[in-house]
Amino acid sequence: MRVRFWGTRGSLAKPGPTTLRYGGNTACVEVRASDGTLIVLDCGTGAHELGQALVQSGERPLKGHLLISHTHWDHIQGFPFFAPLFVPGNKWDIYAPGGIGQRLENTLSGQMEYTYFPVTLGQLGATIRFHDLMERTHRIGGVSVTARYLNHPAVVLGYRLESDGATLVYATDHEPHGAPAEPEAVASGSTTSTGSPGSMGMPVHDEDRRHVEFMRDADLVVHDGQYTLEEYSVPAGSPGGKRGWGHTAAEQAADFAALAGAKRLALFHHDPLRHDDAIDQIVLDCRHRVLVRHTNLEVFAAAELMELRLGDREAGSTNEVSLNSAVPDGDAFAAGPDETVLIADDEPDILTLLAEVLEPEGVRLLLAADGETALRLAQSAKPSLILMDWQMPALSGLDVLRALRSSDNPAVRDVPVVLLTGRASREDTAAGFEAGATDYLTKPFTPAHVRSRVREWLLRGRTARAARVSAGSGA
Repeated sequence: MRVRFWGTRGSLAKPGPTTLRYGGNTACVEVRASDGTLIVLDCGTGAHELGQALVQSGERPLKGHLLISHTHWDHIQGFPFFAPLFVPGNKWDIYAPGGIGQRLENTLSGQMEYTYFPVTLGQLGATIRFHDLMERTHRIGGVSVTARYLNHPAVVLGYRLESDGATLVYATDHEPHGAPAEPEAVASGSTTSTGSPGSMGMPVHDEDRRHVEFMRDADLVVHDGQYTLEEYSVPAGSPGGKRGWGHTAAEQAADFAALAGAKRLALFHHDPLRHDDAIDQIVLDCRHRVLVRHTNLEVFAAAELMELRLGDREAGSTNEVSLNSAVPDGDAFAAGPDETVLIADDEPDILTLLAEVLEPEGVRLLLAADGETALRLAQSAKPSLILMDWQMPALSGLDVLRALRSSDNPAVRDVPVVLLTGRASREDTAAGFEAGATDYLTKPFTPAHVRSRVREWLLRGRTARAARVSAGSGA
């Protein structure tokens, strides 16, 4: 598997004298498998140079697969300038997270409307097929592709690519759910809930554990490292604070990659305000951080035109399905009346805010101002998802959660429950997951973050239901 970086910057393209070594173009990574399968990860401004190289290669017709992590501008701005899309006879399949009620084709065509661009999507010469993706393992040519939801103020997918005996994980625009490990804990080699001597142990938050497993034993992890732990130490909402912006501190990316047993970590999505020398220092800090773990993780910063080769054996396929047969049409993601979200919080302002944020999603909303009402509604209405405050009168969120998890009815017992809380300590987080919490939203949260987390859990629920139906039909 050959990997080449064409764009490594995050948020905004930043060409200039201070970004010469690591590059100023936004996200775009080329992947080639030994069987010739071409996969492009994201289509930021780096896609322009990649497109020129592909056209000049003389390969005709050119067939490729574009995996978009999400449709924020820095990940799709290169799409109208990607030359292979203009060539008749070329064939491109384009994939992105399935959004509720929003089709990928409409999103990409929006930035090519006459007001913004002289060529419309319909005027491109290549044959283009659009696909909405959900969490699942698929196959593209000789490459196994596992899609995994990340944490960002939009629905984002990370991708795990396996081919030729090698594994590449692409995880950008992701913010960890739990607090990072304290530097002294890493330096002392202390353990937390799990983990072996000499390691810090796995994170407390279940979603962070799942993220580590997503990167397990990867040959290369290309990971969001836009900010630093120092920047994350600034309180949310304060000048210079970065919490809630949907990105990872580089040091925490190193923690996760080391815990996953990855071989190499490429720090990616560099902040547009970060000059080359500052990135050098971040790399040194991360290398020291993994050194005290006694791991062999190699840490470096992704740079434009950097090329890597991974593996030399043919990878097997397990539990995979064809992408084209597995991906539903975008209209299948429109919310229906059978999807209900229960919101339980004793603060009227929070109830009102969450209802206003989720009403456009098209789901049925149920509101509860105390724990007893929340439990009764959960047992009778059997919602698809519950957003529930930790501290409520009569019954606390944990009391309601324990009652739900002890139910004999699977529709009640297994409902995803996202706790809303201002209690963000590791002990409180561990207690919530022990009681059966599915996820956390720590106050204060932004409407965009709420919307993206709700969408992801509803989409996960649909995937699980589809899998049960498929298993029941013997498909």
